Amino acid sequence: MKINTATFLCSSPSIGKCPDPKMPEYAFIGRSNVGKSSMLNMLTNHKGLAKISGKPGKTRLINHFLINEDWYVVDLPGYGFAKVSKSEVAKWDKMIRNYLLKRENLMTVFLLIDSRLEPQKNDLEFMEWLAMSQIPFVILFTKTDKMGVNQLQSNIANYKKMLLQDWEEMPQYILTSSISKLGKDDVLSYVEETNKLFPGYK
Repeated sequence: MKINTATFLCSSPSIGKCPDPKMPEYAFIGRSNVGKSSMLNMLTNHKGLAKISGKPGKTRLINHFLINEDWYVVDLPGYGFAKVSKSEVAKWDKMIRNYLLKRENLMTVFLLIDSRLEPQKNDLEFMEWLAMSQIPFVILFTKTDKMGVNQLQSNIANYKKMLLQDWEEMPQYILTSSISKLGKDDVLSYVEETNKLFPGYK
């Protein structure tokens, strides 16, 4: 798949304010500072599409982008160590989960995980919730360019080992880098194939 156009559409405070669900949609989510904005910019060939910030928790709404005039990318607020109040975190959490459970045109959640870190509790819990809620998801391991090949392989192996203690099989995953563009073709190929499952998609 080639991305020809990528346009910011709107920011919504709730699912009720989101665009008409007439096109397939893919949501991107992860812990704060996992590299979500850089990933979206890399995938869409648009350096300024998603705003990059050194401050965790910058994304606070459901942000829709229209890709190739026929599918949506959604940038969701990050979770984790954003310095906001507990009430604000609770509000984000309710908004995100409501969107993920009820958005009828949502095809897949891309869950971004920092490949440099040990498995994080909130990542594992969120993954478990997605599975229990029967929401399709693909793990995108980010920042793979920040370490050597052996260290990367070791980190992924450790992640698999931990997950397979509770999971029957490893969820689908893609190794990515917003710097080297590793994984870009794999993500876009996945979207291209999944779009075909959307009713009426041409």
